[in-house]
Amino acid sequence: MQSKQNNKDYIVGMYVRLSRDDERAGESLSIENQKAILSDYITEQGWTLYDTYVDDGISGTTFDRPGVKRLLDDAKQGVINTILVKDMSCFGRNYIMVGQYLDYVFPTFGIRFVALSDNIDTENKDTPAMDMMPITNVFNEWWAATTSKKLRAVRIKNAKEGKNGMSHPPYGYTIGTDEKRTLQVNEETAPVVKRIFELRASGLTPRKIADILNVEKVLTPNDYRISTTGINGVRNPSHLWHTAVLRTLLSNQAYIGNLVQHKSTTISYKNHKWHRRPEEEWIIIENAHEAIISKELWDKVKEVEKAVGHGKHTQRGFMHPLSGLMFCADCGAKMRLGWNM
Repeated sequence: MQSKQNNKDYIVGMYVRLSRDDERAGESLSIENQKAILSDYITEQGWTLYDTYVDDGISGTTFDRPGVKRLLDDAKQGVINTILVKDMSCFGRNYIMVGQYLDYVFPTFGIRFVALSDNIDTENKDTPAMDMMPITNVFNEWWAATTSKKLRAVRIKNAKEGKNGMSHPPYGYTIGTDEKRTLQVNEETAPVVKRIFELRASGLTPRKIADILNVEKVLTPNDYRISTTGINGVRNPSHLWHTAVLRTLLSNQAYIGNLVQHKSTTISYKNHKWHRRPEEEWIIIENAHEAIISKELWDKVKEVEKAVGHGKHTQRGFMHPLSGLMFCADCGAKMRLGWNM
């Protein structure tokens, strides 16, 4: 790349990124390798490094990244006047967003942008690399779309073959070390799972079950996970059992030995918002691992949940014992308490 030496002081924001997809390309794209290459270039040019901005494990198709957000904020505030990346794809794989920054935002704020491996430098516009920049942007996004499609196909294939793709196991299990990462019963927590199902089958509501577990100071699934792995899977945990946790647990087919995957997906390779798939699209492998509860107990719980109403509390917070349980003998509608004055 042709260097442009003048009397201007270049205050550099070094940006490095590596997504899980990029990791397969090996050490050449690693965070540390990017830092080393860019640091040497800054030294060669006599520039001043202000800070290094890092996004590790985040896709370039989104600009909702902590590192790139901080980089852009500093650029707009005038803290830095030069952005240096190893290549265009490190900055982003969304050609519309990348084009918006390079063509409008950076020129407006007087920001120089340099993508070292692509020979792109916005202060040297009359170069073949700059002429090819729009095509480079489109190609980078095409690569992201193609990779996303391939990875999705691999995940579906693995799910149909009974390979466990969970990042962490359901409460009551651990992940095995075999090729399929088969779920293994956790002897410490599996009895809690079985007891929850038995209590629900006896007619106790999730709220009542939660009260019992909280009184007995049984660790919640998230607290147990933190105590054993150090990984916190929930933001702002209450450290208490509550109905939402129990309803999720009571609906998890893993406890009868079924491996259920492909339940949710992102909207697209660029829109990473998750949405739930219709149940008929789920991939279910029956008897994929050892069950914690019997199919009879599972069916009993489903019968209870289908037959028993939840009832309603009065304005004073009291629930009548028969609330949600009484039905009209003529029309079959639920009966409710009323007062005749």
